[in-house]
Amino acid sequence: MTETALPITVGRPDDFDELARLFEIAFHTTLDAEAREAERSIWEPQRSLLVFDGAELVASAGAYTRELTVPGAVVPAAHVTMVAVLPTHRRRGLLTRLMRRQLREVRDAGREPVAVLWASEGRIYPRFGYGLAAQQLAVECATTELRLPAPTAAEGRLRLDRPAARRAELTRVYDRQRADRPGWSDRDDRWWRYVLGDPPGPRDGATERRVLLHEAPDGEVDGYALWRSRLAQDTGGVCGTAVVEELVAENATARLALWRLLLSLDLTRRLSYRGPADDPLLRLVNEPRRLEARVSDALWVRVVDVPAALAARRYAAAVDVVVEVTDELLPENAGRWRLTGGPDGARCVPADAPADLACDVRALGELYLGGVGITTLADAGRVVELRPGALAAAPAFSWHRAPSGMGVF
Repeated sequence: MTETALPITVGRPDDFDELARLFEIAFHTTLDAEAREAERSIWEPQRSLLVFDGAELVASAGAYTRELTVPGAVVPAAHVTMVAVLPTHRRRGLLTRLMRRQLREVRDAGREPVAVLWASEGRIYPRFGYGLAAQQLAVECATTELRLPAPTAAEGRLRLDRPAARRAELTRVYDRQRADRPGWSDRDDRWWRYVLGDPPGPRDGATERRVLLHEAPDGEVDGYALWRSRLAQDTGGVCGTAVVEELVAENATARLALWRLLLSLDLTRRLSYRGPADDPLLRLVNEPRRLEARVSDALWVRVVDVPAALAARRYAAAVDVVVEVTDELLPENAGRWRLTGGPDGARCVPADAPADLACDVRALGELYLGGVGITTLADAGRVVELRPGALAAAPAFSWHRAPSGMGVF
């Protein structure tokens, strides 16, 4: 049987062990028993597309059923995951078949106007219409010369604890912030158990995960950081690293207090952190160059249903524009669409009028979370101005907060 004839099947609960094996080989990792159970707890077999060659699982593409915050709204979004092909079966069209089938099923189901993913390689997904919608800031730096400003308000109290013991407080802080954070996904009980789970295998020599909480003067938790540390020693003595996995703060006072402790932990000399591209840490430290920060890709968005997706989000200012869209994989998206709306709502319908702008569906994905200006895409040749002045009249795609991804899925 040739690879092109290998059937695509829907996952069953007892397929997970084979899927875990495929994941380990494709991503060069090993899942211990606890890590496997953690992955199994969030796996949705009915949303997993699998390809077997005989009894061997050789390719997969899955999705989680979650919500995604977008500018001014929250939408159902297919959270694409577990996309893998065995090395023995690469370059034979299996990934293309899986991605096309998945997009068609999401579109036909009519529930999720967009799909979103983290890419292991950025060159893979644009050919399926995914656009880079959010970036992340990566910090790997020495902390010995970094200084923070003095507090401008009365700071509350910092507490250390095990994350699972404070899940209720973390949930409240996260949910309050998620409403205004494009790119953040919802976390129900199942997902909080997964996020706070801490299998020993993936720690890579670091400690167990800990939580640092900031309590406001009234006792309410208004910020937290999930972190761990990794001890090391060189000729100068102990030089550990503080690994900050997630920092969420509701105000500047809480954020400053959290960073003050994390940047000055005894026996640590370095910091590792991933945050949003516009992270305030760049403006807090006395010498931002010492952060050795770099920006990389985070979330990739695929608009699956153009009118539903564009109508679901909000816009920073009034917008009235006709966009001509091309989409090779989902032809229902192709054509001219008139988008009208603003901060309070939007509407997107088929248009007979001449188009003001033209782009492919990938560009819409890049614009969707408000993280890139439309003129930037025009300068890159990704958006074409068909009516003079149309670009200047369409800044409303941007948003007051840069999008970010919170937690790889």
